[in-house]
Amino acid sequence: MDVVSTDEVPPAERFAYWREVISKLAVPYDLRCDPRVENGFWAHAGFSAFGPVRAALATVMPHSLHRTPKLIRQADPEVFEVVCTVCGGTVSQDGRSADLGGGDLVLLDPSRPYRIEPAPYIPLSRVLLLHTPRSLLLLPPKDMRSLTAVRIPGDQGVGALTSQFLLQLAQRMPELGPSDLLRLSTLTLEVLGTALAHALETESMVPPRTRQRALMAQIKAFIRNHLGDARLTPDAIASAHHISLRYLHKLFRQDGQTVAGYIRELRLEQCRRDLTDPRLCVRPIQAVAAQWGFTSPAHFSQVFRSVYGLSPRQFRHQTMRVHAD
Repeated sequence: MDVVSTDEVPPAERFAYWREVISKLAVPYDLRCDPRVENGFWAHAGFSAFGPVRAALATVMPHSLHRTPKLIRQADPEVFEVVCTVCGGTVSQDGRSADLGGGDLVLLDPSRPYRIEPAPYIPLSRVLLLHTPRSLLLLPPKDMRSLTAVRIPGDQGVGALTSQFLLQLAQRMPELGPSDLLRLSTLTLEVLGTALAHALETESMVPPRTRQRALMAQIKAFIRNHLGDARLTPDAIASAHHISLRYLHKLFRQDGQTVAGYIRELRLEQCRRDLTDPRLCVRPIQAVAAQWGFTSPAHFSQVFRSVYGLSPRQFRHQTMRVHAD
């Protein structure tokens, strides 16, 4: 991931610097900013590419992005843009306008004019922009056009699960290697395609295996997001995704896993990470386990030893000794 910040740029030059940064994205914009904000403007963003998908996760002072006819005449990158808002805003295209809340998704087509406006009451806007080649999404162009600037709610159903997956992916991009990013590009396209198909009520156009893989990605994002909740059970997961418990277990069996085993694996990894962190060395082991959903200290100690070959206490002691050396 490439990280860009205006922190080291003189205040009077920051907005011009940010415009130059944005101009190098897959989709160049005309940026506009309130003159009162422009002097001392601030922005921080991470940019990454995984396969053909390009992503930007930005936290910025309010300004608008305009995709103008002049810019379109200069170059049409032949991509679709998916916006996932963290703090809200407004998008307009094709005679439609949508007010977005946290986690909402919206599709935009850079081959036609549009604009993205920040919410006026938010001092800092946070947004995830994804650009993907038009040919790689699964829906016909005429259907895609009917979906531009249509809000896909991020607080319920498929939209919520999709935005969780995308935002978690964006936040974890610095941890991922090139091979991970390449594999995730296919999964990301499938998740996006399924969410858009759902919004159009044309899920039948998406191949069944693609729908299953997209659903699994959403389920796993949900599990990671609720990992510390001791009430995270297969029943709760199935209910949250409006599927039967039997079907949930079938999905995991097809991946060579079990639901409980997957949850336990993630929880143990988080505990292992915390037990190796010198900043947490005085935190009771029981508290570490409870934070990640283990309600029984004895059970936690047993499963930890079975995976790592040492009790949690022995593991922490060994790790702290290495740090001390």
